[in-house]
Amino acid sequence: MPHSKGFARRRDRRSEDPVSIGDVVDELLRDEAFAPGIPIATLIQDWPELVGESLAKATAPVSLEGRILTVRAADGPWGAQARYFTEQIRERADRALGEGSVTAVRIVVAPRPGEPRNRRS
Repeated sequence: MPHSKGFARRRDRRSEDPVSIGDVVDELLRDEAFAPGIPIATLIQDWPELVGESLAKATAPVSLEGRILTVRAADGPWGAQARYFTEQIRERADRALGEGSVTAVRIVVAPRPGEPRNRRS
C-alpha cells in the first residue's frame, strides 16, 4: 500500500486493472498542473529550429503567460541580438504553438541556472 502524503484522501476510483503508461501520461498532460508547461516544453524542444543554432545556444524560452513569451538571454549582447529578432521569434513561436498563442515576446538577461554572474571588478 502506498504511503505518500495525501494518498488516503484521494477521491478518484482505484482499480487493480492494468493501465498503459501512455494512458497515464495522457491523463497527466490534461491535468491543470501540467498543462501550462506543455507549450514551453514544445518551444524548448524546437528552439534551435525556431531561432537558429547560434541564438539558441545563448537564449531559451522560460515561460508563456497571458500569451507573452519570456525568453532568457545569457548576457547583454545576446539579449540585444534576441531583441532585434523579437518579431521573428514571436511569429515562429506562434506558428509552432498555434496561431494566437504568442502575441508578444519579452527578453530578459540572466545567466543560465547554475552559472555564475559575470562580475566586474
